[in-house]
Order: sequence, then structure tokens, then C-alpha cells
Amino acid sequence: MRATALLIASLAALAAFTPAQAREVTLSTGTFTLTEVVSDLVEPWAVGFLPQGALLITERDGRLLHIAADGRRVTVAGVPRVAADGQGGLLDVMIPEDFAETREVFLTFAKPQGRGAGTALARGELSPDGSRLRDVGVVFEMARGTSGGRHFGSRVVEGADGYLYLTIGDRGARDTAQDLSIETGTVLRIARDGRIPTDNPFADTPGARPAIWSYGHRNPQGAAISPDGTLYVVEHGARGGDEVNRITPGTNYGWPVISYGRHYSGFRIGEGTQKEGLAQPEMYWDPSIAPSGAVIHSGTGHAPWAGDLFVGSLKFDYISRISLGENTQEIEQITLPETNRVRDVREGPAGGLWFLSVGNGALYRLAPE
Repeated sequence: MRATALLIASLAALAAFTPAQAREVTLSTGTFTLTEVVSDLVEPWAVGFLPQGALLITERDGRLLHIAADGRRVTVAGVPRVAADGQGGLLDVMIPEDFAETREVFLTFAKPQGRGAGTALARGELSPDGSRLRDVGVVFEMARGTSGGRHFGSRVVEGADGYLYLTIGDRGARDTAQDLSIETGTVLRIARDGRIPTDNPFADTPGARPAIWSYGHRNPQGAAISPDGTLYVVEHGARGGDEVNRITPGTNYGWPVISYGRHYSGFRIGEGTQKEGLAQPEMYWDPSIAPSGAVIHSGTGHAPWAGDLFVGSLKFDYISRISLGENTQEIEQITLPETNRVRDVREGPAGGLWFLSVGNGALYRLAPE
């Protein structure tokens, strides 16, 4: 009953947004209404949904925006200092399932570390009016920062087991993705307070970082949990070779030993596309689409989307709809003027598909009619 009441309240609050623009679009599975929900965003990176229809949106330069159900926005105080350099800055936002009780919010960001920077995860409690994060603390940061502003990752999702799964890119130092003594090029599994689960695959491996769940990744900027609890990660390749990977503990996904892409110079990467002991992707793109945010849709409000993975493209300006399973493949490209460098894709409280366009500086909702 309580969950039903929260859903009803969220639906009513979402309806309170005054859309700047709304139009009808036709896709392969039906007719939809596309609504611009929030505009005038600067390098938006991620969106999270709060009860009663409010939103949190991160902007890469370090701003966290609270958008009330009536469209009013405030810049949230208390956000950690970020290294807004290149691809670094304030990145993902994750609202946990128990937010109504805890008011906890999790943020990933590029944290200054001496002369370099490293991917970090912070936790804070959002004030009732949405204006401030209180009791903010860093619950995890990678052990060794590097210079340069590339390949921070960095998505965080809440698993069915209650742990957090955090992606970290190779920071442009590709060979380190094969080095278990540092966290570059990995997916991590940690508790919400930063503790490391004792059943992590490398928790007892001498010299390994115990938070590592999988490794051999290049720059994973999308992560999504399927209804059965499976974690999928979407990562940038080099020139070609963007990947969708189904994550299993302790697995090496090959970068930079194997890849379906090539270096930007045109030379071959590593030893080819396959090697014994290194996992193959569920699917890959060539040419590269520059994939970012991802979500597996529940089918709420639109049954044909149930179980499909949606991934934003920063290069070709579309949202990729992917059928997961034995024959994982892209089955639709949602291409609209609004899908201009899609950075994040989420399912809303009432279903539909919400996405952030970096090119348009806006958040959109795509809802079935």
C-alpha cells in the first residue's frame, strides 16, 4: 500500500511539470509524446528521480540541480569539490531504493588527488527542501589518481544484493586495465558505507584491490541492472569496438589485450579480437557510437520495451534499443532532433524513457500515448 501511494504521488507530481515543448513522435512500437521537461542545462551528465516528482541533475562543471515538480530549480549546496578537467567533473547521481527513509544521495566525480585526479564516490543526505547535501563524505576513491582528463567512467548502480557497482575507466593508461593493484579499467563492488564485501573475487588476492569485481574495461559510462539482477556495462572502445558486457565476478573483459576496435592511428589493438580466458562482449559497435548512459526498461506503461537495453549515443545522436539474450543485438535506433549527444537514459517512475541531451542542454521524457 505504501509503495502504491508513493507511485500515485509521483505520477501526480510529474504531471505538474509545465512542458516547454511537447510533440507527437512515431516509433516502431507505437506513438509517443516527447516532452521537454528541463532546459538551459550546461553539460548535463546524469538525472535521478526523487519522490513526489522532483529531480536531481548533475552538470559536469560541479553543479547539482534540484528540480521541483513545478519546475523550480535550485543549485544544491554541499557538493564535493570536483576536478572539472576534460571528461572529469561531477558525473553520475544515484538515488537508492530507500531514499524516502534515508534521504541518501550518491554522486560520482573526478576527485582532485594532488596533481592528478581519480574517480570517487560521495554520499550525502538531501535536505527536505532539496537545497543542500548534509553530512557529505567520500565513501570510496580510487587508490592512485593520474594526470589528464580522460576515461573516469563513471556510473554507479544499486544491485539487488544491496551493494553498489561503480565503473572506472582506464584513465587513458590502457595497460593498467590489466593490473589488479589499481582500480583503473574496472567495475567495483562496495557497500554503501564504503566497506568492501568479503566475498568479492579478489578480496583475498595478495596485491589486488579488494573492491574489484571485474576488470579489463576501457571507459564504461553506462551501467544497468536487469530484472534478474544481472549487471550490464556499456563502454567506449577506441576507433570502433564500443561494447555491451554482461558482468560476472572476477572476469577479465580483455582491454587492451583484445578489442574489436583500432587505435585512433589505425593500428591494431593488442592481440586481436579473441584470446582464451578473456570474455567476449555481448555485442559491439563498429563504427563507434560513443555510448553513454544506459537502462534496462521494465516495460511499465509500454510492454514491448520490457527487458530491452537502451543506450545513448554521443556521436551519432540517437538512442539505441537493444534486445538482450542469446542473440543480443541492436533492434532500433531512436533518432530525433532531441537525441543530440545523449549522455544519460533512465526509466521514469511511471515508465517511459527519459534522456539528457548534451547538445540541446535539456532533459526529455518520451512517453507512450
